[in-house]
Amino acid sequence: MAWTWFHRLGSPPYIYRLAGRLTPWFGWIGGLLLVAGLFDGLFIAPPDYQQGDGFRMIYVHVPTAWLSLMVYTAMAVAAATGLIWRIKVAHALAASCAPVGASFTAAALVTGMLFGKPMWGTYWVWDPRLTFELLLLILFLGYMGLRAAFDDTQRADRASAVLAVVGVVNVPIVHFSVVWWNSLHQGSSVSLFGKTTIYYTMLIPLMMSMLGFTCYCAAIVLVRLRAEVLRRERTASWLREALSA
Repeated sequence: MAWTWFHRLGSPPYIYRLAGRLTPWFGWIGGLLLVAGLFDGLFIAPPDYQQGDGFRMIYVHVPTAWLSLMVYTAMAVAAATGLIWRIKVAHALAASCAPVGASFTAAALVTGMLFGKPMWGTYWVWDPRLTFELLLLILFLGYMGLRAAFDDTQRADRASAVLAVVGVVNVPIVHFSVVWWNSLHQGSSVSLFGKTTIYYTMLIPLMMSMLGFTCYCAAIVLVRLRAEVLRRERTASWLREALSA
């Protein structure tokens, strides 16, 4: 049963239709959560006792930083799946993740710089967390550039997949950099297994924002996945039938 389900996910027609059904759900849920979370965080949550209203940057910075790591991991897993089992849809998913992940990584870096200026007195320092997050953006851009360097789709899939899989080692380095090295960047205030140090009136809108950004990200990836499937399958008979219907 599980193997049959796995093969269904490798079918371009099935994925094209499934992505079309799921996109509105993720889009609407993500939009509602984003509006609620950002409004609560930016206008209702009390100011931090040390950072004042400047802490409100976390309602954008934390979700985008989290998604930069999550999307790269998803891209690497999809690329590895495509390499091992030679599933075209997996490569299409990896290609769809790259520009979305790069956008969230850039947003995390920009919001981090805007937060760093009033808190640290500078927009940028070569702190371990910041440096390896910048490397993550370079890996995303390198993946997209490597894909664009090949006219042949299969060669582009294989070459870029190797880069994605090798580069995934940077994900845990970004995550644990504040633990492994002396870092100017503060440690995590929210933990699944440890103590959460953020007050609930700030935590609730942060969780809504993170979930909203995640759903919004999923919707964008699904839209791009459908477009990538269309590009790859543009001569397929099933696609002509689906479009004519």
